[in-house]
Amino acid sequence: MNSNIAAILGALIADSATLGLHWIYDPKRIAEIETSKGLVFLQPEASHYAGIKGYFAHGGKAAGESTGYGEVCLLMLLHLVKHGNFNRIEYQIEYRALFGSGGTFIGYIDAPTRLTLHTLSSLDPAAFPVASGADDDQFLSLAALPALVATHTDALEVLMKRVDEMVRVTNNNDIAVTAAQCSAAALFEILHGTPIKQALADALQFAGDTLRPLLEQALAVQTMDSIAVAKHFGFGCHVPEGLPVVFHIAQCAPDYQTAIKANIRTGGDNCGRAIMLGAFIAAHMAKQGGSIFPVPLEWLARYRKIVVAADACAKL
Repeated sequence: MNSNIAAILGALIADSATLGLHWIYDPKRIAEIETSKGLVFLQPEASHYAGIKGYFAHGGKAAGESTGYGEVCLLMLLHLVKHGNFNRIEYQIEYRALFGSGGTFIGYIDAPTRLTLHTLSSLDPAAFPVASGADDDQFLSLAALPALVATHTDALEVLMKRVDEMVRVTNNNDIAVTAAQCSAAALFEILHGTPIKQALADALQFAGDTLRPLLEQALAVQTMDSIAVAKHFGFGCHVPEGLPVVFHIAQCAPDYQTAIKANIRTGGDNCGRAIMLGAFIAAHMAKQGGSIFPVPLEWLARYRKIVVAADACAKL
């Protein structure tokens, strides 16, 4: 299986599989739900959030749909198929068209998206600022990375500049940029055959002074315990909280299903974490396993935009 396609589909499927239990900040409640209903591709239900810390954001969604993270991941894939390379102004136009007034996206709009749309909404594209994003380090900053990295054919240094430009469209924040560059470097190395543990460690050079010690601590935990790691770093939407959890699970999980289920069970912004985690694990398994596709076929079938995504991947 082509590892580049595996990275993209692995990210999209992970987000969709996690949707039904997104933003439940109570691993015990998730464990109860898993016992009675299962874990992946669940229908979002308000009752899951009753009496606990959580935020029910996806009441209008159906099982198999995507969060805003997944929609951004798919948007970048479609953008690259259409334009060949990242084109900042065209991407801003497409982002505004999808999420803005009259756009096709229906669902929860997070803070960086709202602020980005506020900046872009009244401007002619020729006047779009290079850094149109919010000063915000939430996980939206990583959502478009899988397709951008998987289609990149130049040197790593060129990729780092492209990641900076792309992230600042929605997240004009230095920590968001370094988190994205670190994540992009890890995925880039995995796609070039570096074993996942080594790729994660090598990528730390791009993590910056804030994130690097956190990621080093997470990688020092050699046995899977994602809930304990999240209790230490945080369950929320900001990359200093969630990216250490991603690196920990990616290092420890033996396969794609184990990784995605562990991330769901951890709770909090598990969809935010799912994009890069799904890309890391799927790319690693495809690269190491040759023709074997790491994502279960039944999971692929339950993702409602699989035809759109697969058709786009076929055109890369």
